Amino acid sequence: MRIEKCYFCSSPCYPGHGIQFIRNDSKSFRFCRSKCHRNFNKKRNPRKVAWTKAYRKTRGKELSIDTTFEFEKRRNRPIKYDRNLMGKTIQAMQRVQGIKDRREERYHANRMYDAKAEKVSQARVEIEKHTELLAPAVAKREEVMQNVLGSARSRIATRRVVKEKALARGGQKMEE
Repeated sequence: MRIEKCYFCSSPCYPGHGIQFIRNDSKSFRFCRSKCHRNFNKKRNPRKVAWTKAYRKTRGKELSIDTTFEFEKRRNRPIKYDRNLMGKTIQAMQRVQGIKDRREERYHANRMYDAKAEKVSQARVEIEKHTELLAPAVAKREEVMQNVLGSARSRIATRRVVKEKALARGGQKMEE
C-alpha cells in the first residue's frame, strides 16, 4: 500500500481517496480532497495559502530544516524485507518519530515562551478593567470557605469527644 502526498497541501493521500489529475505532458498530480484540487485549478500558490504545510514551513511555523526529514526521503525505495530487518526498521521509525516529536515540542515551547508572559499581562489588564464583575464571586467564595471551615471544625470537635470517651472507657477497664 503506497501512501502518496497531496501535491497542494502535502497531507497523506491514502489509496482510493482524493483525486488524481494527469496533465497532457504525463505529469500526475495527487490531491487529498476537492479543496486542494480547486485551489490548484485556481493556480494558487500553496506557499501563500495559510492552511498548507508549505505555508507553515515558509513562515517558520514548523520545523523545515531537520535531519529526520532526510530519513523520510531515503525510505521511498522499495526494498525486500526479511522479518528481522522489518522489526528493526519499525523500531527505528518509531525512534525517529519520537525524536521528531520532542524537537517539535521544544520548538513550539520556545515560540510560545514570550506569548505566555503576554497572555498573563493581558489577563491582568482585563481583570483590572472589570473588577466589579469579580467582587461578587470573591464574596461568594469566602462564604463557601467559611461554611467548609465551620463544618470541618464541628467534625474535629466530635472526633475529640469520641476519643475522650473511648479513653475514659479504656481507663475504667484497666482499673478492673
